[in-house]
Amino acid sequence: MNLATELSGPDRFARRLRNPRPLLLDGGLATQLEAQGVELHPTLWSAGLLASAPEAIQAAHRAYLDAGAEVLITASYQASRAGFATLGMKAQEADALLRRSVELARTAGAESRREDILLAASVGPWGATQHDGSEYTGRYALDEAGLASFHAERLAVLDTAGADVLACETLPHAREIAVLAELLRDCHTPAWVSFCCRDEETLQDGTPLAEAAAALANHPRVLALGINCTAPRHVLGALGNLRAAVPELPVLVYPNSGERYDPETQRWSGLLTHPDAAAAARSWIEAGARGVGGCCRMGPAHIAAMRQSIRDMPRPTGPGPQEETGP
Repeated sequence: MNLATELSGPDRFARRLRNPRPLLLDGGLATQLEAQGVELHPTLWSAGLLASAPEAIQAAHRAYLDAGAEVLITASYQASRAGFATLGMKAQEADALLRRSVELARTAGAESRREDILLAASVGPWGATQHDGSEYTGRYALDEAGLASFHAERLAVLDTAGADVLACETLPHAREIAVLAELLRDCHTPAWVSFCCRDEETLQDGTPLAEAAAALANHPRVLALGINCTAPRHVLGALGNLRAAVPELPVLVYPNSGERYDPETQRWSGLLTHPDAAAAARSWIEAGARGVGGCCRMGPAHIAAMRQSIRDMPRPTGPGPQEETGP
């Protein structure tokens, strides 16, 4: 069975996970937008461009497709009704921009004429809307009811926007993960849930990673777990802990570049080279990752290096569908 057949019809994400070839995710959307010379919105970041420069977002998606990515993560990470209200928009207008984020990724995929593209609707954490770096610290000041209200609005829209999967990502706090897990039960679109970790064993809020993962075992909508916006040096250990805690769920790995971000100065320090990214991707796949990609400060060149690393690895053998096409 070739990959195009494997990805036809409904349940495309579930079918692709069953293919033995590792998934190649895209990289940091804001990273590529800045490389294109686009000025991000001061509070909404990439999401602000859904209103002001949608063509720039589409161009960024195309750059990752050209690098070989087969999963496009939408520009909805920091999008919310509350955020767009600061631009004077009503709820209906905000919801239309959420749907636009999926449409832009879909159009970029269609223009590539590739049949292997999956669309992941980004569901970012509440902390990402606070402009204080709390998605990287887990220092939350919102209770379960507030978190549920915040996420329910976006999920209701993105669940019907035509994405292949809901990418609930960069989650630093166990309470938020529990809220999302409950809300996802009422969604029709499958999901992955990706953690933001402080080290190999804990979320940013100090919750043991194994504990957070175990709470998602046997969930009817969660088809994969993930590690993202986490320093690469922590990935192998965190990957092992996730696989040990919930062995039945595939794990996707798309960390940041390992550089450090200072929210006060809004500057990064440190560097991950493209060969480093290729070598890291290979090690993650060998340790059991079902998909690899990048997050903050990981651009198309990093993804292209990962693609080459995947191509250079031995082809899977044994039972199961084999692909005839790939990135």
